[in-house]
Formats: sequence, C-alpha cells, structure tokens
Amino acid sequence: MGQHQPTDKAVVLVVEDEPLIRFLAVEFIQEAGFDVVEAANADEAIGILEARTDIRIVFTDIDMPGGMDGMKLAAAVRDRWPPIEIIIVSGLKRHRDDELPPRAVFFSKPYDLEAVTATLRYMVAAI
Repeated sequence: MGQHQPTDKAVVLVVEDEPLIRFLAVEFIQEAGFDVVEAANADEAIGILEARTDIRIVFTDIDMPGGMDGMKLAAAVRDRWPPIEIIIVSGLKRHRDDELPPRAVFFSKPYDLEAVTATLRYMVAAI
C-alpha cells in the first residue's frame, strides 16, 4: 500500500475475489469518472480502509473466500467507517433490503452498469 495522491475524484474501493470480474468492475467505475482502489478479499479491503482516509464508497461482492464475506465486510465498514457508502453485489444470492446495513444498496449480477453508475454518483453527491 504505497502513497496515494489526492484527487478531485471520489475514490471507490472495489472488493472482488475473481480477477476478471474485479478488472471489469474497476474499468467501468473508472470510466464513470471515479478513482478506484482494488482488493481481492475482505481482509485486504480492511487493511486498505485502515491505511487510507479517502475511500468514499465500498463496492463489494458478497461471495468471497476467507473468514469475512461481503456482507460481513459491509457490516464492518458501516460500524467502523459510518460515512462510507456501500454497494453490495452478488450473482448467487439476493438479499432483502432489511438484511443490508443501513444505506447499503444491493445489485444482482450481472448488474446494470447505468444503474450502478447512477447510484455511485448519487452516493457521492449525498456525501
């Protein structure tokens, strides 16, 4: 985790264990005008969040290996970094809104890129 340069763009942390899916998510979020930091799992994401103060949104998959899945990561983010917005995605599971942490938004994979982009922009405007 090297130094990072401050920018005017909001920073999104993408957490996805599948390299190709993570690459595609990073690409579309960058094309939407955001800076992106990526993590391959929840433990790596927590380390990034502890080291950086510029993360505005966490975009996480639910299904990841290890002791913490995306839902547990989202709960930890909401508890430790309340101002950070959260987008949760999954191709395997569908969650009711009442199962999500407060202010978190869920998208099923394959997600609608326009809808996700609009949500990212809304979240940044609301911060």
